[in-house]
Parts: sequence; structure tokens; C-alpha cells
Amino acid sequence: MSSGKKMWSAALLATAVLAVTAACGSDSGGESADGKVKVRFSYWGSDARQKMTEEAIKKFEAKNPNIDIEGEFSDFGSYYETLATKVAGNDAPDVITIEIRGLREYAERGALADLAGKVNTADIDAKVLATGSLDGKQYAIPTGVNAFSLVVNPDLVEKNGQKLPDDTTWTWKDYVDLATKITAESGGKVFGTQQSFNPGYLQIFAAQRGEQFYQGNKLGISPDTLKAWWANMQDLIKSKGTPDAAKSVEIGAQSVDQSLLGTNTGAMGMWWSNQLGAINKASGQEVGLLRMPKAEGATTGGMFLQPAMLYTASSKTEHPAEAAKFIDFMINDPEAGEIILSDRGLPASSKVLAAVKDKLPATDIKTLDFIDEVRSELSDPPAAPPKGASAMEDILTRYSEEVLFGRMTPDDAAQKFLTEANASIAG
Repeated sequence: MSSGKKMWSAALLATAVLAVTAACGSDSGGESADGKVKVRFSYWGSDARQKMTEEAIKKFEAKNPNIDIEGEFSDFGSYYETLATKVAGNDAPDVITIEIRGLREYAERGALADLAGKVNTADIDAKVLATGSLDGKQYAIPTGVNAFSLVVNPDLVEKNGQKLPDDTTWTWKDYVDLATKITAESGGKVFGTQQSFNPGYLQIFAAQRGEQFYQGNKLGISPDTLKAWWANMQDLIKSKGTPDAAKSVEIGAQSVDQSLLGTNTGAMGMWWSNQLGAINKASGQEVGLLRMPKAEGATTGGMFLQPAMLYTASSKTEHPAEAAKFIDFMINDPEAGEIILSDRGLPASSKVLAAVKDKLPATDIKTLDFIDEVRSELSDPPAAPPKGASAMEDILTRYSEEVLFGRMTPDDAAQKFLTEANASIAG
């Protein structure tokens, strides 16, 4: 999953993908000028991801000289809006990269093909594979897995007179206290942590209090849990463990490169585990992963594995066999794995992971070791959320900002957030 940036508008997506049912004719595929089968492949990411993906495409084309893969790349901010427009215009790519929170949006409106039996999934953990399944159909294949975690720069913690926490026992109060002390010791030059508005954070926080994020087509989170979650944020601002509300919101909308951790002006932050390498590169320092803090008395840490992203195929593709063959290559071929490594999460295929393990950068080995260490504590990967969940991060961030700026009381914000969020997923 990507972080920090706004997801696409639920209204836009709903309008766009509804057009799938009215569309007629073919929306993808065709032949290249040289007579090869053309398969269009859409994905998002950084320049580094584009470069490695193009290298993997060349490898596939060398092994399949009759197929021409045409990559359709964009940054994350514009990806879903562009994709929705293409689908609505009867011009969907043959192979589509998607996140779990948008899967149901497309699958239930008939935009995606059933990949069951068309892609080898024998080496993917059954529970991880199930995240791409809806109503008995395998609409999506996970590329790899990650976990929402606490990222820490040990050097900045220790340089500011503190010790790394025992992450098997630490609480949210311990987290706030540590962040506060780091900021104070540095004289405000380094903040203890930065705020996160990611739904993954709230999902973990709620699970520790015995609540599910989604229960059917509504939220399972109570107003009290929302208020306690916002209280954590408010405590961090009051104690200067994080920047003030305006700066926190500004930083929250930035990429990893501009984060406090990425610029060495913060010692901690919450990110998906597959982002560790990008944070490490941006900061130029060795960063690591910790378990998320727990609520006092919690019987579960609430952390969970989730697909970093998923590969799907258009239901309208003229070349379903070739599209499936390319997905199979990206998931199961060790040579593709050696190129992509953990960029799309630690490889979902156990065989590919074993084949590339010795070639993973040190940061990726650190991520793998961390997930292996906490695996027995992790909850099962969540099922695809309801339609409309694609807008959840935007809604949650908006109400969090209202609370942090003092424009809305936590009580009022909790009620209005739940009303709006439930309305967005009720259809």
C-alpha cells in the first residue's frame, strides 16, 4: 500500500467504473506494428520503480518474443484518476496494478477478470492469496507483503540521550514520552516522531481495543476509540513530540523523501515496512523497524500482513492468456524477482523469495527478519474492504486535521466522521 498521499475520489471512481457495464467492444490489447501481441500494463511509483519494471519487461519480452509489453506509468497522485478515466472510456489496460482498498470497486462492477487457474499461485500463502479473492473468484494476485510498523532511526534516538524501547512491552504513553524527550534533548532540532493519518494506524489502534475497522458495509470503530486515537496526536503536539498541527499536516502530505525521518529531523514515524529502503536511502542513515506500541492491557498488538499491491487483468482484454502469462512472470519468475526484489513488498511467492534472499539489500533483509520475528503475532491479512473504502484515507485525514487545528471537538468530529465514512461505503 502507498502512504500519505490522498486516494482517488470515490465519486469519480464510482462514476467511472459504472461505465464498464455500459461499454461495448474491446478496450485494450491489439497488435504492435511488427505483428506482436500488445499487452498494456499500468502501474505507479518512483523513477527507480519505473526503471526496474522496464528491465523486467525486457526480460519477459526476451522470453516471449511474440508479446510486446507496453508500460503505462504514472506517479501515485494521478494514478487512480487516470485509471478510472481509461476504464470509463473503454480503454482499460490489459494488466492493472491496484491496491486492496480499491479492489472491490473494480471487481464488483465487472472490470476485472477471474485469474483462477490462469496464474500459478501454488507458492503464495493461502491467507495472503485470499486477499485478492471475492465471491469465490480470484480477481487479483498479491505482488508481495508488508506490515504497517514503527520506523526508527536508532542513531538519532541515542544521540538525543534516549534508549530504544522494548517494543514487546511499550505502550502509547511510552511512545509519547520517548518522542517528547527526544525533541526536548535536541532543543527542537529533531522531533521525536511525526504524525500519521494512515488508516492502517487506526486499524491497529482499534484492534488493540477489540474493534474491527470494517464490519460488513460499515465501520466497526467506536467514537471512544477515535477520540483516544486523536488524543494521542494531541498529546504529541502539546508535548512537542511532533511538530505543531500546521507543520504536521504539511509533512503528512509529503513523500518519504520529505518526511522527518527522510530528512533526519525526526527519530520515528509510521510507515509500511516495504518503505524502509526508501527511508534509509533518503536519510543516508540506518533505520530499523519496531512493533507498534500497545494500549495498556491489550491482548493483541493489532499488526497485520497486507499485500503491498495486487496485479489484476481487465475483463475486456483481447489477450487474456498473454496478460495472465505476464502476471505469472512478474509473480513467479526468479529473474523478475531478482530485478524487482522487495520494491512491491517482500515477494509473495515463497520460491521467488528464497531465490532472491541472498541478493536482497541489507535494508530488505532487515525487513524480512522483522516480519519473520513478528509473524506469529500478526493478524490474518484483511479481506478487501467495502466499495467506497478508497476514499477512507482522505475522509480520515480531513477530520483529523479539524481536530488538531481545534476547529472541531473530538466528540463532534467522531460522530461526523463515522456518518460520512459509513455513507461512503454503504452503497
